[in-house]
Amino acid sequence: MNDRKDDLYAAPLNGEWEKSSFSATNGGNCVQIMPIAGGVAFGDTKRRDLDGALRFTDREMLAHILAVKAGQYDHLIPDGTEL
Repeated sequence: MNDRKDDLYAAPLNGEWEKSSFSATNGGNCVQIMPIAGGVAFGDTKRRDLDGALRFTDREMLAHILAVKAGQYDHLIPDGTEL
């Protein structure tokens, strides 16, 4: 891991988790995101152990958001899948 990623994984997860407005209201299948210093953390509502959160730099997050917006991952959505 490079120094930048080490810094992200050392950052405390003491902010507010946000969940997608597309998530189910029961909270059972939600991906959460939390801004942290230098990036973001991703967590799973089914796995509340915060040490397991994935962390991405701001640049990594931007690259992912742009890819999603461009439809790069649309092929991963199974036919007939609805929210």
